Amino acid sequence: MKLNSAFFSLLFLAFVSLSCKCERKFKNTGFSVTGKVGEILVVCDQAIWDSELKAHLDTQLTQFIMPYFPDVVTFELIHRTNKNFEGAIRRHRNILFISIDSKRKQKLGAIQSRKDVWANRQLVMDVIAKDYNQLMELCKDGMNAVHFKFDEIEWKRIMFNYKGQENRLVQKKINKNFGIKLALPDASTIVSIRPNFYRLVLPTASRPIEFVGSGTQDVGSVLTGIMIYQYDFIDSSQFILENLLKARDTMLRYNVPHEIDGLYMGTQYTKFVFPESNTAFNFNKSIKGKEVRGMFQFTGKNVYSTGGAFWEFHFIHPKSKKLICISGYVDAPSTTSWTHPLRDIQAIWKSIEIL
Repeated sequence: MKLNSAFFSLLFLAFVSLSCKCERKFKNTGFSVTGKVGEILVVCDQAIWDSELKAHLDTQLTQFIMPYFPDVVTFELIHRTNKNFEGAIRRHRNILFISIDSKRKQKLGAIQSRKDVWANRQLVMDVIAKDYNQLMELCKDGMNAVHFKFDEIEWKRIMFNYKGQENRLVQKKINKNFGIKLALPDASTIVSIRPNFYRLVLPTASRPIEFVGSGTQDVGSVLTGIMIYQYDFIDSSQFILENLLKARDTMLRYNVPHEIDGLYMGTQYTKFVFPESNTAFNFNKSIKGKEVRGMFQFTGKNVYSTGGAFWEFHFIHPKSKKLICISGYVDAPSTTSWTHPLRDIQAIWKSIEIL
């Protein structure tokens, strides 16, 4: 069994490598994708969905974006049988077909990807096996890589959408002050301008708020924004998480005050939501930097205050030699999903280009 697992892993890695080399632009089908950001539509027989294979799908496809609270998942799974896969549901943004073909001539199972099958910027993944045991092995070894493909296209869709929108006045100011370009949604507004610090407010979105136990919903406002700040780069020790957070807290203390005097935006350092960081790249891998995720709160006085999530990217500008941070924040009720607004933030910092 171990030999089979290793072989399937190598097979899937070969598939991923091949698909990366053959990456192409999406074609225009004339239709827009349906479904919510953060959903994967799984199309398979009911017997497969009800089997133990479902546990592997849940574990590997519904991963958490850490360290947020309440929990934020990358994806939620919805199910349709092949019989019920018809109409507008075919244009769902992320589709995963799982099937068993006993007449399959190939000895090994396969995982394949298709783009723009029924809608623009749609990603369809196919998992095909000869029998159930082979399907289980394929899903055990391959679902993390399938998750990677869906995860990547989710923020890319948003980024490409923003790239097609007009924000000339805002872009001109950002270009001049920081020497960078960002993809931003229409109606983004700069609300604070200082020599080394800008704060932008993104268009207010509405997401359904679930009232627990009542079965009812209300429309809740989701407030999102982007902060851009810069300071002199001295040495690589500035990219240590502790130092990035110190610089962040200093910048926010003087530049993001609360409406209550004495309060300002700060960082939450409690154990369960302590900020996390890792090496990351922009969309075309031309910029390498540090990605930091965590929770913010308004601090400065011993009073109750609001807070939310932040997701930011730190890098060195090759021309100005400044350390620049693109820091997005989400202020939303805990009873509504944060997946979509956080994906918006991710798409914006991923879009960065040097001028």
